Amino acid sequence: MNNRYVYGIVDGDPVEFKADAVRDAEYVYTISHRRLGAVVSDVDTTDPEETDEDARRHDEVLREIMDHDGGRAIVPMQFGMAFETDRSLKNVLRGARPAFRRALNDVEGRIELGLKVVREEGEDVDDEAIEAHVADELEPIAAQSVPNDLFSDRLVLNRSYLVEREDRETFDDAVADLEEAHDDLTFRYTGPFAPYSFVDVTIGAQR
Repeated sequence: MNNRYVYGIVDGDPVEFKADAVRDAEYVYTISHRRLGAVVSDVDTTDPEETDEDARRHDEVLREIMDHDGGRAIVPMQFGMAFETDRSLKNVLRGARPAFRRALNDVEGRIELGLKVVREEGEDVDDEAIEAHVADELEPIAAQSVPNDLFSDRLVLNRSYLVEREDRETFDDAVADLEEAHDDLTFRYTGPFAPYSFVDVTIGAQR
C-alpha cells in the first residue's frame, strides 16, 4: 500500500488521525511542501474504483478535516486522485501552490450548504417568484452561491451556498422561514460539505 490517495489540500499544521478511509485504509495524515499539505491515506492502487462506500469514506474524511481543531479550511479533491510517490505529490504541491493558496483564502472559515426546492408532481408554481424570494433571503447571508443542474422538472431551484461558519445559524433560520412561507413546496437542505462548488483547482494523478 505504497500509493498516496489525496482527499484535499490544507495550510499550516499537519493533520493526523485514525479513520475509516478509502480502500480500507485506517490512517489519514499529511504530506507537506512548505506550509501546504496534501491530506492522504495509503492505498494499493493509483486508480481506485469509485464505489458508493469509498465515495462516502472520502466525504467523511473531508468532514473530519473541516471539524479538526475547531474548523480547518480545505481545498477538496475529487474522488480518485492517487500518486505513486511522495515526490510526485510534492511536485504537484509546488507547481500548483499559487492556485491552492488562492483557493484556501476563498474558503477559509466557510462551509458549503445545499438547497433544493421541489414542487409536487403536476403542481403549477411561479418559479421566478420563488427563486426571487429565496435569493432575497439567502444571498445577503451567503458569501457566494452557484446554481446546480435542474435534473428534474419538479425542481424549482437547486443551488449551493458558501457560508461563513459564524453565519450558519442565521442561514439555517432563513431557510426555515422560507420553508414555512412556502409550505406547498419541499425544501431539501443539506450540508455542511467541503466547498467543492467554490474551488476550481484540479490535479492529475501521477503514476
